Amino acid sequence: MTASNDETIQSTQKVGFISLGCPKALVDSERILTQLRIDGYEIVPTYENADIVVVNTCGFIDAAKQESLDAIGEALTENGRVIVTGCMGADAAKIREVHPKVLAVTGPQAYEEVVSAVHQYVPTQLGHNPFIDLIPPTGIKLTPRHYAYLKISEGCNHRCTFCIIPSMRGDLVSRPIGDVMGEAKRLVDAGTQELLIISQDTSAYGVDLKYRTGFWDGRPVKTKLTDLCEALGELGVWVRLHYVYPYPHVDHIIPMMAEGKILPYLDIPFQHGSPRILQLMKRPGDIDNTLSRIHQWRNICPDLTLRSTFIVGFPGETEGDFQQLLDFIEEAQLDRVGAFAYSPVEGATANALPDPVPEELKQERLARFMEVQARISADKLQKKIGKRIEVLIDEVDEEGAVGRSHADAPEIDGMVFLNGDTELKPGQKVMATVFAADEHDLWADRDE
Repeated sequence: MTASNDETIQSTQKVGFISLGCPKALVDSERILTQLRIDGYEIVPTYENADIVVVNTCGFIDAAKQESLDAIGEALTENGRVIVTGCMGADAAKIREVHPKVLAVTGPQAYEEVVSAVHQYVPTQLGHNPFIDLIPPTGIKLTPRHYAYLKISEGCNHRCTFCIIPSMRGDLVSRPIGDVMGEAKRLVDAGTQELLIISQDTSAYGVDLKYRTGFWDGRPVKTKLTDLCEALGELGVWVRLHYVYPYPHVDHIIPMMAEGKILPYLDIPFQHGSPRILQLMKRPGDIDNTLSRIHQWRNICPDLTLRSTFIVGFPGETEGDFQQLLDFIEEAQLDRVGAFAYSPVEGATANALPDPVPEELKQERLARFMEVQARISADKLQKKIGKRIEVLIDEVDEEGAVGRSHADAPEIDGMVFLNGDTELKPGQKVMATVFAADEHDLWADRDE
């Protein structure tokens, strides 16, 4: 029941928050939390201390949807007052079918609706003074102080047959470059050492704006990825690119990496190595050209790290198609790879494709794929033994420090262990020499 009279309004209402899904959803959560704090709400980490709980859901694949439904159920059981938002919120009927007691359901990017729902169900007194209850200039961040995700656009113009993101988040909408650079500068001024650039399609940044010229630091800058990278490269921190489609203009970014302006790291979701399967996915399918460009990039920037994701067991995938995928990763020698077995997503056009791959065969192919990639990764990391690398420290405990190199994005790639270095601090950068490696991680001694 909605609280509507003055007696029920407390001076400080407390909100619990659960954020699920990808880094793009994490940025959405940060924006919502920042607005709630500005409006005078206190954010608390436990169900029992919260007056209401917000669950930011993921709705990309069935496993993520189930995780979201489970989280909603737990919040209802432990607290009882729950507002749902995020990608799965686009299907409000499905959520209410399973959990009819949720107070409100909003879709992705519905920042104002979420905040409005919180105001409706747990009003806060209008005595909040933003000049006293200060919010950091960077807003509320859910990442450690030394790195942050910087979202440059929303939505996507592609219509990949396995994906429903455009139906949930719409077509591409790029942020003005002045806004992006302003946020980047505030983050760096607040101590951020690494900016992770994210969107649904980072390469397409500015296409919807026809690469309109904006202004940053008193000079004109085009709303285009190459120009953005040049500007970000002037901030003196690590800049890491995620979710990059291999458009032709990506070739112009590689020299910036070789010159040290941005990190020599590209996250490109290739998805498969069979031209026929890529055509069924509605993805770029010129494998020979892709391999040629990878070799060209490495000639320009030998230290380039390439990360990618792949789908195994897509409808219609034959043993021959799968072998082409294995041949592709052998030839491409990618540094970091994630893969998952195809899972039907409600609303995706791929569901109507003929010849689905049996689940047991999907899992068998996935295991074979990861076995090949593990060998490639182990071989590449062994070659780093004896090399000096820069390490950004993430954690320090009684055993030593754990950090990441240029080749490692947080939470998805490997780590660098500096055993015994207990005096280091998170956010510190040090030089170290690698002395051991396995399939994923490195061990190094800090240089004196």
